[in-house]
Amino acid sequence: MIVKKKESLGWVKVIAIAIIAASLLRSFVFATSIVQGESMDPTIQDGERLLFNKVVYLVGEPNRGDIVIIKRPIKNYVKRVIALPHETITVKDKVLYINGERYTQTFLDSQDLSQTGDFGPVEVPGNSYFVMGDNRLISKDSRNGLGFVTKEEIIGRSEFVIYPFSEWTFTR
Repeated sequence: MIVKKKESLGWVKVIAIAIIAASLLRSFVFATSIVQGESMDPTIQDGERLLFNKVVYLVGEPNRGDIVIIKRPIKNYVKRVIALPHETITVKDKVLYINGERYTQTFLDSQDLSQTGDFGPVEVPGNSYFVMGDNRLISKDSRNGLGFVTKEEIIGRSEFVIYPFSEWTFTR
């Protein structure tokens, strides 16, 4: 009887530690976000659930090409970092330029920016980032309403599509 009681107490401790560890990981390291809308097609689809890393930007800076989660008062956005602080971005004749150099967007199916139209040059302020959705035709982003995104508004980097299970893939 005493042995069973000790064994039960041991299991309760293990379960409690597991719950605490999972809660700490969810609160401080990883979280999930559901993609709403088609602005990141074809990379990420409407309704997919992402696992994102909350710690990565506490120790480092966002990089060009990172898919980030942006916290805004009404909702969170999932976008791709295109230009970094103090860089100049231009789209001219359907070509994206960063600091005057052509930038090849390996994450897009096509380099055709016809739906983006010409704009710029625009200089990104310090501590801010220029973000765009991969589906440029319909994306609300730094070009048209979202504006520049500060580092404080970026709450994590997308790492993995976790749902639906048939779509498991790394987003980086």
